[in-house]
Order: sequence, then structure tokens, then C-alpha cells
Amino acid sequence: MTSIADRIAVSTWSLHRILGSIYPHDLTTNAIGPEDQRYGDGEEPLLGLPSVLSNHGYHRLELVSFHLRSRDSVYLGELRDQLKVSGVTLQTLLIDAGDISHPEHGARDTKWIAGWLEVANELGAENARVIAGKQKPTRDALDRSVKALTTLADGNAGSKVRLVTENWFDLLAEPAHVHYLLDKLDGRVGLLADMGNWTGPEKYADLQSIFGRAELCHAKASFIDGDLDEADYGLCIAAAEEAGYKGPYTLIFDSEVPGEWHGLAAERDFVTTRLEA
Repeated sequence: MTSIADRIAVSTWSLHRILGSIYPHDLTTNAIGPEDQRYGDGEEPLLGLPSVLSNHGYHRLELVSFHLRSRDSVYLGELRDQLKVSGVTLQTLLIDAGDISHPEHGARDTKWIAGWLEVANELGAENARVIAGKQKPTRDALDRSVKALTTLADGNAGSKVRLVTENWFDLLAEPAHVHYLLDKLDGRVGLLADMGNWTGPEKYADLQSIFGRAELCHAKASFIDGDLDEADYGLCIAAAEEAGYKGPYTLIFDSEVPGEWHGLAAERDFVTTRLEA
């Protein structure tokens, strides 16, 4: 990436209250679920978000699948056009459900996710994040995930959309399992490293262990009474940079205060200051 500004992205996960409605997934159907307004009425529809992001100085977006109110080609085309007009790159479609490591439902969920990869392609996304699985990290569960991710990569062959997975849930709750999975996939699936998914005394060392292989990052900060936890955030960013990470930092804000745009601005200022140092 050519500049620090190019290394900053925003996820719609950080904008729940701005967007309002979500459309929770039902893994038994490809239909969009009923509207859920748990985050309120919202201030901006998804189709209007690209121009708003641009006005706030953000030009890379990650879109959570449950923020899409339709999979209709016309609607997806409108969103793609709004991204282009606003100069906003759709960095990643975050496919936010499914357990491909499940012994009973894994095949069903793999097929369901494959349908969302078609959406990622229609939208012109650079990447699509697939959850590797939610089962306990037994060898059988890890190998089921490898098999399913290979199937998805085969089905997506020839596409410009890069498949990535994330250090998330029990299956990939420690570095050894992340490395095992990626080694087995032999480069066919990349890694999105999330700073907020791991905890404990080895957190920063564990993150550094995987960031050398990461292509994307969820840069989630903690906020205490509205103030960014600079000590933790700084150590997370240091772990990434010291591991040689060169990709974008996708800002993740998930607190009540100081508000979504203010929280994102605090994260952006902190990250850019660290990268400029």
C-alpha cells in the first residue's frame, strides 16, 4: 500500500447505529432475513454510506453480510455504483455466519457460504472473509475446515475475490491452529488477523505469531469510559508492525461512547500516528 491513508479502512460492524437495521441470517435459506432494528432507526441507508464515508475521509470499506437488505442484482449493482462514484473500495465482504467445521451441518453451511461468495463477486469485493469454524480445535474439526475451505476456493477459482479466514471462535483460538490450517491450505486462503478476538497474558505474542501471515487486519480498540485504551492498542499495533504486516488496518469500534464517528476518528488518529513514527 502506497500511503498511510491507504492503510485505513472501516467496517460496517463499527456503524451499527448509523445504519440501524440488520438482517440476521438463516442458514437454511439464501433469502435475506426479516429486518431487525435492535440498533435503532439509523441515520443513513447502506446505499448512502459510501459518500458519507468519503466525506469523513475513509476510502476503504468492509461490509458485514447482515447489513445487506437484498441480494437482488439490481440492488447490488446500485451499491457497487455508489462505491465507485464515491471513490470507496469494497475491501472485504464479511460473511458473518456458518460453521463449516460442524460434523452435521458443515456441508450445508459450506453451500450457503458459496452463495455469498457470488454476492462478493457481484459487488466487486477484493476479499471475502469466511469463518473457519466454531467447533473445538480437534484434528478432525480442523481437517473438516480445511476440506470445506478448499471446496470454497475451488468454486471461486478464477475470481478476483480473495478468500480469507480469521482467528475467531474456538477452532482458531490459538496460533498453532491458525498455522496448521493455513499450512494445509497452501496459500489458497489468506488470513485476516483480528486484534480483539484473543485475550490473556500471551495475547500480544500470539498476535505477532500470526501477523506475519496476515493480509488483512481488524484493528479493534477498547474504550474505557469513552477513552481509547492506548496501552493495549499500541501493543497490538506494535505486534502487527514488528511481524512485518503491511496491509490495511480496518477500524473496529464497538462501544457505546464516545459515539461511532468519534470512536473511529480516535482509532484512526492513533493508528496513523503510530505508523508515521
